[in-house]
Amino acid sequence: MAGLPTLILLLCAATDVTPSSSHWKPTWPSYRVPVILPQSTLNLDKPQFDAEARLEVVSPCGPTCHKSSPLPTYEEVKNYLSYETLYANGSLTETEVGIYILSNSGDGSQGKSRTKRQIYGYDSRFSIFGKDFLLNYPFSTSVKLSTGCTGTLVAEKHVLTAAHCIHDGKSYVKGAQKLRVGFLKPKLKDGSKGANITNSAMPEKMKFQWIRVKRTHVPKGWIKGNANDIGMDYDYALLELKKPHKRKFMKIGVSPPARHLPGGRIHFSGYDNDRPGNLVYRFCDVKDETYDLLYQQCDAQPGASGSGVYVRMWKRQNQKWERKIIGIFSGHQWVDMNGTPQDFNVAVRITPLKYAQICYWIKGNYLDCREG
Repeated sequence: MAGLPTLILLLCAATDVTPSSSHWKPTWPSYRVPVILPQSTLNLDKPQFDAEARLEVVSPCGPTCHKSSPLPTYEEVKNYLSYETLYANGSLTETEVGIYILSNSGDGSQGKSRTKRQIYGYDSRFSIFGKDFLLNYPFSTSVKLSTGCTGTLVAEKHVLTAAHCIHDGKSYVKGAQKLRVGFLKPKLKDGSKGANITNSAMPEKMKFQWIRVKRTHVPKGWIKGNANDIGMDYDYALLELKKPHKRKFMKIGVSPPARHLPGGRIHFSGYDNDRPGNLVYRFCDVKDETYDLLYQQCDAQPGASGSGVYVRMWKRQNQKWERKIIGIFSGHQWVDMNGTPQDFNVAVRITPLKYAQICYWIKGNYLDCREG
């Protein structure tokens, strides 16, 4: 379907959206998800791994800037959704993709520089203590990357995170070749042999157990954009672990419009740098949105980048409540609001196209990725 205008492509991908059902239940919409398939793969030179890991991204292009930007062409979108794959042995490939719609588918100003400016007024974050919380869903889906960021378990062997945790837009970061993912587990005292030691007055000490990453997918939209203009829209990456993690994971979903989110709120947990060793949970209202980004003022610090942004909504087909990842926390942006610069934290939305891409990376079969 080469030559299909991008506007038509995006509108078709987002049709059949169902608003909240009766009884005032916020309900997961049904989307006709396009198909993204690999077309060709080329071997690239081994990367240098010489970039410094960045734990946050700053971009001056706010909602007005994004909304006023011209829509990309079909060929540009294909280019953005093409991707690089980095393997544990240091080899690198580039894959070009095709985008298809099947008729038989199912249901501002940069302003002043500020350091670590991601707390708004009273710090509303909650540190999660104790194995009874940390080892239970949904907090157990949050993991730490050896480069310093956060990730979220989205399948038996896959972790969703921010692209800037792996690649700075020009080169892969130091440590990306030997990337590891850390899982918090109770730190047993010598001789305890797993005994049930309880002390309600003292938080239980935890430690990270690490699993090596087998391969990493990064979209070319991030590599070419480098957090300028469209770059932040593609600040996501998928990691495949060398072995299954054996924990409950959270599925990805297409991000509904902000007005359809329960209470207009989003949630995420991450390993903020100012609270070493702690998993930090927060929730807040969405203040603005573009097709690719959510703007909010959830309190966060570097280290939380890559956290999966999720909501809990009613799944009509299964008749139950279900949490899904609808975005990836990226960083913050200065936004010109009526002539006054404001600082917003930003999450990358999982659009129908991004859902199709990430799902294919996980499943390897587009037939399993038709419903967002």
